[in-house]
This record gives sequence, C-alpha cells and structure tokens, in this order.
Amino acid sequence: MPVWLREHSWRQTLTAVYLSLPLRGARATPANIFCSEQYLKVSIPPFLFEAVLYAPIDDANSTAKIGNGNIFFTLYKKEPALWDSLTLANADKEKLQCLRENAVLKAQEKAKEETEAKKITKQEHKKYALEATMKVEEAERKRIEDLKEKERQKVTKELELWKNQQKDGDKYKSIQAKEELHQETEPLKERKNEKMNKTRIPNEGSSKTRLKSTRGHGSCSIFSQNLKEEQLPAPRVAATIKVNFTPRVFPTALRESRVAEEEEWLHKQAEARRIINSDLSELEDLKEEEKNPDWLKDKGNKMFAMGDYLGAVNAYNLAVRLNNKLPLLYLNRAACHLKLRNLHKAIEDSSKALELLTPPVPDNENARVKAHVRRGTAFCQLELYTEGLQDYEAALKIDPKNKIIEKDAEKIRHLIQGTMQSS
Repeated sequence: MPVWLREHSWRQTLTAVYLSLPLRGARATPANIFCSEQYLKVSIPPFLFEAVLYAPIDDANSTAKIGNGNIFFTLYKKEPALWDSLTLANADKEKLQCLRENAVLKAQEKAKEETEAKKITKQEHKKYALEATMKVEEAERKRIEDLKEKERQKVTKELELWKNQQKDGDKYKSIQAKEELHQETEPLKERKNEKMNKTRIPNEGSSKTRLKSTRGHGSCSIFSQNLKEEQLPAPRVAATIKVNFTPRVFPTALRESRVAEEEEWLHKQAEARRIINSDLSELEDLKEEEKNPDWLKDKGNKMFAMGDYLGAVNAYNLAVRLNNKLPLLYLNRAACHLKLRNLHKAIEDSSKALELLTPPVPDNENARVKAHVRRGTAFCQLELYTEGLQDYEAALKIDPKNKIIEKDAEKIRHLIQGTMQSS
C-alpha cells in the first residue's frame, strides 16, 4: 500500500501557485512527476502525492525543482484569479477518476504528437543533409569534369602542334631529298657531256680535258651509304665480370675480434653443405630430396622425438655417409647412442663433433656445450668420473651461467671425492 504525502505548503498570486512538497528522505527524479492541466501526481515508492487542482494551469510553462529534500512546483494559472484552495473540493470519486483518465489520455496524445514532431523534424534534417551532400557531390563532379575538359583541350592542342611539326618535318625532308637528287644528277650530266666532247675531238681532249671533282653533299651519298653498311662493329670479346660483395661487419671490438675464426667456420659450413656424395649404391632408389643430408637430419630428429632411436641412428648414418663434415649429425647421433646405452659410440660421435666445431666461435657455442655434456655423461655412465668432470667443466667454461651444468659438475665432484675416500 502506498503512503500518502499529506504534508505540503503552498502560496499563490494572481498568476501562479507555488507548492512545496517534502520528500521524507526519498530520492526523486523528473520521471517520478506527472503534471497536466488540472492533475498533479508525484509517485516515489512507497510515497504518493496526488492532487486535482482547483483550476486549470499552463502545464507547458510550469516547472518543478528538486533539491534540499523538497520538490518546489511553480504552476502558472491559465486565468488570473485567486483560488479558494489548492485542490478541488467536494469532488466525488467518479469525477476524480474521469479527470485522472483525461489527464493520462492528454499526456499520451501530447507524447505521441511530440514523437511525431521529432520524427518529422528528423526526416527533414535527413532530407536537408542528403540535399546538401548531393549539392557538394555535384559541385565536386562539376569541378572534376572541368579539370578533365581543360586537360583534354590541352592534350588536343599539343597533339595538333605535334602534327604540324611532323608535317613541317616531312616537307623539309622531301625538299632536302629533291636537292640531293638534283646534286647527284648534275655530275652525271657533266660527265656525259665530257664523254661526248671527247668522242667529237679526241686529239684535243686527250691532253687538256680533266674531270671536275665534285665534293658536294650529294655527290658521294651513295658510296658513303655503302661504306656505312660495310663498317659493322666487331663482335664483343668474352671477358669475366668481377662482382664485389659488401664485406661482413662484425660489431665486436678490435681487441676482442675473432673475424678470422668466424670466417673459417662459415667457410667450413658452406663446404660441408656443398659436398654430397651421390655415388652410393643404396641411394639409387631414393628421391632427390631424400639424398639431402639436411632432410635426413630432420627425419632423424623427428624419429628421436617419437622415441624411435634405432631409426634415428640409421637416418644419421646415411646422412653422415653423404656429408661427413656436418657436426650436428654426429652430435645428434651421440644423443641416440646415449639413449641406446652405446656409450663408447656416444663418446666417439661427441669427440668427432668437437673436432668439426672448430674454430670456437659464438655461433657454435651451444653445439660445443651439448657435445661436452653428452661426452661427459657417457664417461660418467662408464664410471670414468675424472674424464666426465673435465667435459662438464669445459661446458661450464663456455656457458658459465648454466645452473644445470654447474649442479651436475658438483655432483660428479662429490662422486670423485667419495671414490677417493673409499679407496
């Protein structure tokens, strides 16, 4: 059940009514207030205030302010007059219900009209925005068309100018060709006349007549053209082209530089990858990619990861027969021999890997550490703790921050001390 708010205070003038309604600790918002021409309602659960006003008011200009635990209403009267009371007295329930329903209906109609008005305004705004966009696009299109037209006119003028230049050039060439032809025909006519004169007066012309040497532009054009055709350039001489590559830059300081050792290591790696012996009889049935030591190494690595150590050893064996200069093949095969308890073979493969991992450079540090650890492990499993400790100390010297190797080396030292004390 709602709690009716009976406490309120009001005062009036000829044109307005000022109403103060206490909230009693409740929190009100504008959504809790409903006001029409003759009906006022404030619903803040569980509190409720309802009043059928004495006379109609201008609900559009009337205001309500919430603050300091009160709601202050300023209700402007439609007709200036003094009210006898705030609410309508002696109103029965049916009249109150009718006023209530009329107020709600008017509020709904008003809200509907406002919604329609907002909708129409929104459509007008959209229409205006669309028209403005179309105008902007039309102006941009016109500007682009004008630019295209200007470019078209410019290109047309340039094309006409080029055509006129071509015509002038053709005319000049035709005139020049006529002049050259005229110059070539004149010496022929002169020679013909001289021959005719010689036949007429042979005695006089033998000692005195001389041919006129014509050194004009067109007199030797036919012969010069033939000479040009005969003077072809000589064929090119075969030669070698030297290609200079950019030298490798090592950021190490000169006092700590190991450029020579690194270059030697890279050279050995390149040579090892180039040497592939394809004369083995067991390689005849293999595919081309299966004859690659790197492919066999990857296959052996996959078999090792799956636990097929014998298959991995076979793959590494074939790869070693193809190229015996790759240290990783011996290093990986040593790991397989450790798993298979072939300790002497593991020592041999680790030692061979260390031989190939020379010179010691930063690029092969990790491989050298693995070779020493695997050989040291094999020595320890053969109870040769002194040799194993030497390999572990060599690995620890290469990688001093490796706590696992340091811990294993300490265990081997304790074992050596224990065997010495027991003996």
